[in-house]
Amino acid sequence: MYNVLGTPIFGIVITIVFFNIGLYLQKKTKNDIFNPLLVAIVGIIIFLKVTQIPYEDYKIGADAINFLMGPVTIILAVPLYKQFDLLKKHMMEIFVGISCGVVASFISIKIIGSFTNSSIEIVNSLIPKSITSPMGISLANTISGIESVTVVAIILTGILGAMISPLIFKIGKIKHPIAKGIALGTSAHALGTSKALEMGEVEGAMSGLAIGISGLITVIIIPIIITVI
Repeated sequence: MYNVLGTPIFGIVITIVFFNIGLYLQKKTKNDIFNPLLVAIVGIIIFLKVTQIPYEDYKIGADAINFLMGPVTIILAVPLYKQFDLLKKHMMEIFVGISCGVVASFISIKIIGSFTNSSIEIVNSLIPKSITSPMGISLANTISGIESVTVVAIILTGILGAMISPLIFKIGKIKHPIAKGIALGTSAHALGTSKALEMGEVEGAMSGLAIGISGLITVIIIPIIITVI
């Protein structure tokens, strides 16, 4: 047993098991609160606590999964390729929408940080909340953020975005598939895109595009803005 815990297999198997439990619960209940990622996170934490298995043993396998997150994101280019004509037709609106989303996210974090008297490290850790984990972690390290806080913020942002987006679209009477996709990809990264793909191929394609563009804008522009400020 000890040998198994010391290999990547343990972390990978545990992650897959709890993620599939989340998929099963979500399918049976049809309730977004049973998000597979959220169920997996809570389930793994409880499992490690009850069994008293050190987090370091689980992390060996978790790191292997984390390494694959970057390359897997490339798959999102497939639906975008299929909707390339739509991208060319609405290119200006798409880029302006994504840029506005990035700016709004940055300003909101700064305002909340100011009102709550949060330390600059915490504020900088929350700035990458709406981009993918590989980019977010890299940015957090660049702007002196706390990596662990950034990871939690990214996960919670994605889960919350996927959960409340249908309600937000209903309240705001947002029906255009491009608008929905751009909103989800810019604000809730990969988890938002998974929700967008459930809504339709156009939504998924635009959301996948928004992930890449918003990530690049955030990683390139935000450090410059912070330095100037």
